Amino acid sequence: MNEYRLVVCEKPSVARSIAAVLGAGKRGDGFLSGGGYLVSWCFGHLAELSDADAYDEKYGKWRREDLPILPESWQYTVARDKQKQMNTLRALMHRDDVYEVVNACDAGREGELIFRTAYNLNNCRKRVKRLWISSMEDAAILQGFDNLRDGAEYDNLYASALCRSKADWLVGINATRLFSVMYHRTLNVGRVVSPTLALLVQREAEINAFQPETFYTVHLDFNGFSAAGGRMKEQAEAERLAGDCNCKTAAVTSVVQTEKTEKAPALYDLTTLQRDANRLLGYTAQQTLDYLQSLYEKKLCTYPRTDSRYLTDDMEGGVNALALCCAGICGTEPPAAVCSGQVCSSKKVSDHHAVVPTMAAGETDLETLPAGEREILRLVSRQVLMAVSAPFVCLETEARLACGGNTFAAKGKTILNMGWRAYTEKGKQDNTTLPELSEGQSLPVSSCAVKEGRTTPPKHFTEDTLLSAMETAGKEDMPETAERRGLGTPATRAAVIEKLVATGFAERRKAKKAVRLVPTEAGVSLITVLPEQLQ
Repeated sequence: MNEYRLVVCEKPSVARSIAAVLGAGKRGDGFLSGGGYLVSWCFGHLAELSDADAYDEKYGKWRREDLPILPESWQYTVARDKQKQMNTLRALMHRDDVYEVVNACDAGREGELIFRTAYNLNNCRKRVKRLWISSMEDAAILQGFDNLRDGAEYDNLYASALCRSKADWLVGINATRLFSVMYHRTLNVGRVVSPTLALLVQREAEINAFQPETFYTVHLDFNGFSAAGGRMKEQAEAERLAGDCNCKTAAVTSVVQTEKTEKAPALYDLTTLQRDANRLLGYTAQQTLDYLQSLYEKKLCTYPRTDSRYLTDDMEGGVNALALCCAGICGTEPPAAVCSGQVCSSKKVSDHHAVVPTMAAGETDLETLPAGEREILRLVSRQVLMAVSAPFVCLETEARLACGGNTFAAKGKTILNMGWRAYTEKGKQDNTTLPELSEGQSLPVSSCAVKEGRTTPPKHFTEDTLLSAMETAGKEDMPETAERRGLGTPATRAAVIEKLVATGFAERRKAKKAVRLVPTEAGVSLITVLPEQLQ
């Protein structure tokens, strides 16, 4: 009798790619077979934690006296449109000729939960191996199957995913019912959604409470450069100073030159890519994740849901080829010297290394890709080129001048080495070089001007800045030894933002070039009534 390994993937498209590499080309009903493998799939989560009324019919009505609802034994529900595939997996898992099951769901916390739920609900007891890969390239898949890991190594990852799932259920079910009953309208409360909404509401309150203040600065023009004084509250005082300095002479009291070095940025993790894609391309976090996921499944990009910004040490030898590939994708030249070591650090890599293009991407006709995928691939490639480049080096000059009894400052910058900034939009900015100045030098003031300014309120959140706030939320309140993950994970933050918009608690408002995220009246009302612990 032939024996088979059963490979369970997260979705059909991934299953087809893996089956093609393994030689499992024969089609069955809900699976593929061949080469000693059976390859099947889930449709994301085949089973979800059951609603409250599955535990007791009385929970079909929302009543305060029934709270809290705390299941003693957790139940799962399989959606009607997914039941057939769950039955297929059950039949495959219990086949006598299947000796081992390979978990080939996405190599992350959620993928672990998807597989284990199906495995456990189908009462499978066969040995489990784990496929853990960061690329869907054929070579990566083959290497992954040559190095399958014991499924038990990921028990803690599964426990983490299960804990997160149950915590979401407990907070969502109980808090939503409590506050909806208290305020006689549906108020959806979530473990991550509500604190994220609270960030938006707090920022809106800060903006509304802000009182702008007018200030004045005096600017002195010299031959070829200008110097500015400090802020003044009274216009009359600024006008008097301008009058005292007009057509007078200013004395240079100090000239300080400092060489500044800016290290190249790290490679992209998912959140940093989503932030840049929002700021530079206007994509939402969800759009960026969708484009990246599609590139991953097309073997053009590595695993998207990563929180690491480095490659592993053993990848250092391939960085030169990667940079050349990325230069081709961007239609530019690679750095004269590729600094491979600065992007490789195994100590800084968790489950997956940073997001980078695959070598296959360099051989792909980019014009055949949808515009969104093409732009994301170029953005990821540009980040690689910046990350492996030399530092940006400039000479900053600050001169202080005395005139009319006040001090004025002039700043200049001379670029010494463009380095990684050669790949940025502002990379070719003109030097703001000051003329040669020396302490004690006297300079005639050619003209004076008083300029009016106003202090500005905090800025509305964009998806870029909200993602950053979610990533660092609670950082100051956590001990140094704690694992800091902020609100949500790189894989879930986009969905949290979309849920806030879909449920009517937040909305996107276009303002000039940016799209703001602002709370709706319903969102403000919800946070107003929630206790601080749920915010």
